[in-house]
Amino acid sequence: MIQLNYRDPRPIYQQVKDGIRKLAYAGVFGADEKLPSVRELAMKLAINPNTISRAYKELEQVGFIYTVTGRGTFINQEFDLNDSRKELTSKGVEEAD
Repeated sequence: MIQLNYRDPRPIYQQVKDGIRKLAYAGVFGADEKLPSVRELAMKLAINPNTISRAYKELEQVGFIYTVTGRGTFINQEFDLNDSRKELTSKGVEEAD
């Protein structure tokens, strides 16, 4: 799943965002696939739910994910993965193998 590095200068929420993107590119999360809930992911990563909430909110703002009230958060099938990969690469984030 998502690997957090507490020595990384990037904030934890940014690492979570990048981790979700990498998992989507690697095919772990497919288009319109439900992501773990904020509480569930926070428990798995042993971090504050507000951190996950912020990561989800920022991913939703750029259109990478969308939320359906009462159903959950999903990967947006219409998001252009190629443009996002270029963005991650330009920021120095490694792509998933």
